[in-house]
Amino acid sequence: MNPEFSHRLPLAHVPAAGQRLRLEAGPAEREALARRFDLLSLGSLVADLQLTPAEEGAVLVTGELTAELEQACGITLVPIRQSVREPIAWRLLPEGLDPSDGEDDPDDIETEQGAADLGEALAQQLSLALDPYPRALGATMPEEAGDDAAHSPFAKLSRLKPQG
Repeated sequence: MNPEFSHRLPLAHVPAAGQRLRLEAGPAEREALARRFDLLSLGSLVADLQLTPAEEGAVLVTGELTAELEQACGITLVPIRQSVREPIAWRLLPEGLDPSDGEDDPDDIETEQGAADLGEALAQQLSLALDPYPRALGATMPEEAGDDAAHSPFAKLSRLKPQG
C-alpha cells in the first residue's frame, strides 16, 4: 500500500537534543485522504510535533494534530463542517523493541528498516478522531420523529379491523 500522506522519518536522524517538526498535508494528499476516509472534503491537516530520543533507541513524539473537514450527515447527507484537535503521544520503536501494553503509555508505532512513517500515523490518528455517525443539527431518524405505532407496518391493517 502506498500511503496518501507519507513522511518517513529515520529514527537515527533525530538529534540527541530532539527536534520540532511540522507536517502539513498538501492539496493532493488531502484529496486522497478524503477519498480514503469517505469525507466530503479535507480542508487542512497539520501536526506540530516534538521528537525526543528515548531509551533503547526509541523516539517519543508529542504534539497536536489539527484538521478541518466536512462529512456527510448520516441521515440527510447535508455537509457537516468539523474541526478536529487531537493530542499526539507516540513512541516510535526501533526494530526488535517490543511494544508496551500499559494503559497510560503512549501509542507504540513500529518501524520498518529503521524508519517510521509519521504521515501514515497521522492519517490513522485522524481516522480515529472522525465522528463515525455524523448528524446535522436537528436531523432525526424516521422512527425518532414520532409515534412508533403510527409508522408500524401493521398500522394500515389495524385501521381495517372492525371496531366494536
